[in-house]
Amino acid sequence: MSEHVIAEPHNDKYAEKLNKLRAGVLGANDGIVSVAATVVGVAGATGDSWPILIAGSAAVIGGALSMALGEYVSVSSQKDSQEALIAKEVLELEQMPEAELEELTDIYRSRGLSHDTARHVAVELTERNALLAHLDAELGIDPENIPSPWAAAWASALAFLLGSLLPMLAILLPPPEWRIPVTFVAVLVALAITGTLGARLGGTPHVGRAAARVVIGGALALGATFLIGSMLGVTAA
Repeated sequence: MSEHVIAEPHNDKYAEKLNKLRAGVLGANDGIVSVAATVVGVAGATGDSWPILIAGSAAVIGGALSMALGEYVSVSSQKDSQEALIAKEVLELEQMPEAELEELTDIYRSRGLSHDTARHVAVELTERNALLAHLDAELGIDPENIPSPWAAAWASALAFLLGSLLPMLAILLPPPEWRIPVTFVAVLVALAITGTLGARLGGTPHVGRAAARVVIGGALALGATFLIGSMLGVTAA
């Protein structure tokens, strides 16, 4: 039983790191798809590099800022919620310590310990650090590991920027007649890689199926924007 209790926080932290890494992979995936769809659509309408560069740059900057803002708001809400729960727990420990001790005992009893053992564990943990004991047992919160909204925002923006580099280079570096096929191939290969990584990090048993969904979705997005761009280019001409 003691080995299980000791190993659990380590597993939680390891899982949290995997989730962050997976979020980074998905952020890069968003950068690949959204920017690629933009530049392919513009390239379908014109062979001039300048409009493609302007539209692609706008998609990169706008997408990165949007990702950062969304992550900042989301993590800020999570942080505020956790801090409110911590403050509530502090108040309850000050006002009704005996009731809190009994509550902690009941939690460990519900996990399979006998009443005497659960009481002993609750008393010992309370004497060591009552707040940490309750935050861990009741809420699963580590006050030393509350996420930073700014760190999450920067990480999200950086992941998007890294992903967006591929379609920008693929569309701008080749000769005009090779731009579209090179971008399609580069993006779909990259999506296959990020889809596989995301599925593995997420623990999905059907990795190939998950990666295929990402590749098919990306291909449809590129095909749709290229078709629309081509139609608008012909209309303008």
